[in-house]
Amino acid sequence: MKPTSLRVKVFPGAQNLPITVALEDGLFRQEGLHVELLFTKNSEELRSGLAVGQFDLVHTAVDNAVAMYEKGNHDVLVLAGGDSGLNELFVQPTIDSLAELRGKTVIVDAPDTAYALQLKAALARHGLAPDADYHVHPVGATFKRLEALRQNPEFSASILNPPFSIIARQEGFRSLGSLVGIIGSYQATALFGMRSWVQDKRDVVTRYLVGYLRGLRRVLEPVYAGRNVSLLQRQLNISDDVARRTLAALTDAHSGLTADARLSPAGIATVLSLRASFEPSGDRQFSPAQIDESLLMTALESLR
Repeated sequence: MKPTSLRVKVFPGAQNLPITVALEDGLFRQEGLHVELLFTKNSEELRSGLAVGQFDLVHTAVDNAVAMYEKGNHDVLVLAGGDSGLNELFVQPTIDSLAELRGKTVIVDAPDTAYALQLKAALARHGLAPDADYHVHPVGATFKRLEALRQNPEFSASILNPPFSIIARQEGFRSLGSLVGIIGSYQATALFGMRSWVQDKRDVVTRYLVGYLRGLRRVLEPVYAGRNVSLLQRQLNISDDVARRTLAALTDAHSGLTADARLSPAGIATVLSLRASFEPSGDRQFSPAQIDESLLMTALESLR
């Protein structure tokens, strides 16, 4: 039987390792799927493309699903989690504190979603408001932000995650702490799609989740560590040392990938709180009706 094709869009980054493992080891093929992994340049491209059916599912910060529903009037359905972002706030080597970002320019993917709102919340704790006390400049995905920090010292701060945070530290950029440490629980990566498509393809989504979860388990199992380091090196074009440090971050039991890909209610509450503070939605409010972990539960049950 010909495998079912599935297009999945992501940001480049270490958080995709479970998908890479599942592709490498044929775990999606075992579920009768041909998964095409696509990479996005920025949130705008990802959100608009999902809305018009250019691809089927996305793994990205759940805040993008909230933005699609509240601001774009798109009926998205959040299906599973992934991680809390592994995010750190990095600044130029000459900066010692968040307070020193007054009057400076910070760089983000897009100014109205996800990690940009984390950054705004962190600065708000030091009495700094966007536009009034600092400038927000959109650059795009994490790898683009690291390159922008390198190229332009006027770009004073950004949020980075592995492997880019590890490389930034090695190059002398300064971390002012993890975002979870600064603002609390946060749901970063999640899996979501358009409700109409998901409801029509429930079996396909369940099989995708089975393959993803099997890949995730192989990421977290120490026996696969050497192979996973090699995959990270190839996937992200990084050194052996950076790949090993990245894998250690991904497999950290407290702050790495979520073992069963469950969503964090506390983390989602933080996401919604940040949007209420910095991107109020008006009449259309994201609600629990936009979340359905039933397919994830079915996939997990099949693996027991």
